[in-house]
Amino acid sequence: MSNLAARVWSGVVLGAIFIAVTIAGGTPFVMFITLIAAIFWVEWTDMKMPGSDDRLQPVGILGLIALAVVILFAPPAAKTLLLLAVLALFAVAAVGLKDRRAIGGFVYAALLLTSLGLLRGDWGFEPGLAAIIFLVAVVWATDIGAYFVGRRVGGPKLAPRVSPNKTISGALGGLASAVAAALLVDALFGVSSFWAAIGLALVLSTLSQAGDLFKSWIKRRAGVKDSGRVIPGHGGVMDRVDGLVFAAIGLWFASALRAGIDQPALAFF
Repeated sequence: MSNLAARVWSGVVLGAIFIAVTIAGGTPFVMFITLIAAIFWVEWTDMKMPGSDDRLQPVGILGLIALAVVILFAPPAAKTLLLLAVLALFAVAAVGLKDRRAIGGFVYAALLLTSLGLLRGDWGFEPGLAAIIFLVAVVWATDIGAYFVGRRVGGPKLAPRVSPNKTISGALGGLASAVAAALLVDALFGVSSFWAAIGLALVLSTLSQAGDLFKSWIKRRAGVKDSGRVIPGHGGVMDRVDGLVFAAIGLWFASALRAGIDQPALAFF
């Protein structure tokens, strides 16, 4: 099977699984994103901390499982404190294992799990489902728009030292595509207002592109082409969810400011 065929088929399979668990919500969704966050964590440590204590990765995976339990079962009043407690316990463990660098990577993976888990929640079809569909539509549209506009138009580079192939025209194409996708989702599900949909799309698209650049910077410093090999044709999990992580954290943070940390999707959807 060619690399392109592997890329297409793995993308279709992963997309179908993600859609299924997103519709289901609750435990299936949190279990799936916990798996994604765990692989993300392993890839981070392999790239950034080769030769670190062998106990570090299992401790991080246990910490992510603990976060998943808190997201699913903790009462709303205690959820924030329990989430912070898990992060603090991991920080203590990392210091005990003499590798403080692990704290940043674990927080990165933990925010992926927490933001997506709390945005989706167990709300049935709305508003949690609408929040995730809006988020994913904006991120995917950003990637597609940036790729095709960048290849078609070209022009000045966006960040040549970090990612030589990305152009300013591609970034603008990504923003425009994100707005179009947001308005389509808004027509289907409804956001708090027309302008809120556009504003969220612009912010999330910008964050998604920043996440992509951040991942490229990490890989360049680590001297690797791909973050891993777990996804045929794509590389690692970090290669696929880099933009989604930043955008998910941004949407969760903005929503939590309006509606509370434990039920953020109620803010806009």
